[in-house]
Amino acid sequence: MIITRRKALMSALFGAGYVGLRALATGIPATVLLKGRRAFADGAPACINRAKAQFIVLATSGSGDPINANVPGTYADPLITHSADPTMAATAMTLGGRPTTAALPWTQLPQSVLDRTTFWHIMTNTPVHPKQPDVLKLMGMAAQDEMLPSLLAKQLAPCLGTVQAQPITVGANSPSEGLSFSGQALPIIPPLALKATLTMPTGPLANLVTLRDQTLSQISDLYRNTGNAAQKAYLDSLIASQSEIRNIRQDLLASLTSIKDNSVASQITAAIALIQMNVTPVIAIHIPFGGDNHNDAALGNEARQTVSGVASIASLMSQLASAGLSDQVTFMSLNVFGRTLGPRNTDGRQHNPNHQVSITIGKPFKPGVIGAVGPVAGDYGALAINSQTGAGGAGGDIDAGSTLASFGKTTLAAVGLDSSTVDASPSPNYSPHRRLRPSHRGHLVAYGRFSLVKYVQYYPRCASGRAPVPLRPVQIPADHAMSSR
Repeated sequence: MIITRRKALMSALFGAGYVGLRALATGIPATVLLKGRRAFADGAPACINRAKAQFIVLATSGSGDPINANVPGTYADPLITHSADPTMAATAMTLGGRPTTAALPWTQLPQSVLDRTTFWHIMTNTPVHPKQPDVLKLMGMAAQDEMLPSLLAKQLAPCLGTVQAQPITVGANSPSEGLSFSGQALPIIPPLALKATLTMPTGPLANLVTLRDQTLSQISDLYRNTGNAAQKAYLDSLIASQSEIRNIRQDLLASLTSIKDNSVASQITAAIALIQMNVTPVIAIHIPFGGDNHNDAALGNEARQTVSGVASIASLMSQLASAGLSDQVTFMSLNVFGRTLGPRNTDGRQHNPNHQVSITIGKPFKPGVIGAVGPVAGDYGALAINSQTGAGGAGGDIDAGSTLASFGKTTLAAVGLDSSTVDASPSPNYSPHRRLRPSHRGHLVAYGRFSLVKYVQYYPRCASGRAPVPLRPVQIPADHAMSSR
């Protein structure tokens, strides 16, 4: 469902009565504006770890792009097919102080970005495009059948003080790329709709200063005359000055006015604006990396879109740095599946349920490669992961089928969510062939700059129906990095 009508979009962005816009104008949290003195009585919303909290920009695609075909970890086996285009030449690079190899575009990311970049070789276990929502739900391993972006958003909202907990998608290309929250489908808000609503001459951003004064006047009696000294001091510390509001208004107006279409560049502009307005913790975008390329002569489209896709990531990171948000925002990707990699894939690739590569870039993540790829089912797939080293290969205690959940749960831990937050049983209504059993628990390991590994607890069945050996809790040294060709 795409929202374009102004009132509906404003309500979706800022809540009933545009309370979020009033929060932006005054600096007072929306909870305080909504609940009045009850907000103080209720206490602060639960936040697991404010210091680790991050905004998330999630790139997700139901096309099954060949992003998995040209990243670090896919160049050790000479039988894996790569584009012969010169723009995609295999190029040496350094990742986490270790040598590795990737297609040329990845090596051209600034070193400051690569120093926070992790490539994850995982398995989504589906070759079906419409299963993208199930992949985002970690194939039944997420709490209450919730999507990963919504799990992140729910837990991050109290820490970041956002207007809403629901994530927002500005780039979905198909219904399967839409998001849900607590079982409800969320609207899609294209960049052009965001621009048209917020930048009109009589629009909300043009009147922030007036809205600030009106809101402060309305709450003056409530807090100034009846609040105690601590409450008054708290409000004084939050209330934004008129000059600050003017700066916010001008910056956002200039940014949003530059939107000309619904392209990736415009999605990035919209995502950063939504972060600056503190609307939501998670914004989803769509970055093409070759698309559903069954027929792709000499992998030409794959090459072109890999070049443009990596450039889009570089642009996002550059704009975040310019906005002073590099340490507050993490980029991550998760697609429905990857593509086949074997020797026959010179003029196109097929769906690969056994291998998909996700990327994380952000302050919480240590640079490196998680997992590995090897021969699987006549092509190539993700291998098991050793929880002590992050290396992929035979004997790893995180089996290939568990790597999707491992990725999802680790990202939750990376932004400050502990085991009590993410430990949950799967939805009783969800029945993938791999099903959790709530009565059994094991430890899932994580990998990252935060040097921990034991946050999520779950116990999947193996294909035979017998329970595997529980994963061991392990601490990864802070200076550990794994390299892989």
